[in-house]
Amino acid sequence: MTSEEERRRQHRHRHKQRVLRGIDDELVNDFDAAAHAAGSDRSRITRQLWEWFARRPGAELPERPEPPPGKSDNRPK
Repeated sequence: MTSEEERRRQHRHRHKQRVLRGIDDELVNDFDAAAHAAGSDRSRITRQLWEWFARRPGAELPERPEPPPGKSDNRPK
């Protein structure tokens, strides 16, 4: 049987985890699908958005993929 300390050590992450609360499952699924369509992942896109929002030097908004067929695009005109 593993000790409590061994269990904690097994579940440590390389980077400190940040948690966003109040995001419904449908939005998470849509975001993951869009990140995948853009050839990226949720963490990379989120980090790019945070860097852009915080006005870090050289930060740019990530490219958005085209909307899937049948979904409207809510981009500003």
